[in-house]
Amino acid sequence: MKVLIRNLSRSTTEATILDMFQAYGGVQSCNLVMDKKTGGSKGFGFVEMPNPGEAKAAIKSLNNLNFEGSVIRVKKAENKV
Repeated sequence: MKVLIRNLSRSTTEATILDMFQAYGGVQSCNLVMDKKTGGSKGFGFVEMPNPGEAKAAIKSLNNLNFEGSVIRVKKAENKV
């Protein structure tokens, strides 16, 4: 299941997101979206978790969490058409 994480602190790294989600189970991929001009984080990213139950547990626990100074939003990513 693909999970969207929004409102991340600009200082958050892929490694910290990976650590946060691995506490709930296996992580297939982690992608922090970066600004091409500045090279800095755009404040959101995606995590792919192969087990839907683990992904749902992570979403439930992490949504509205104060993480690195920002209240993050975590939800199932919508499929692009």
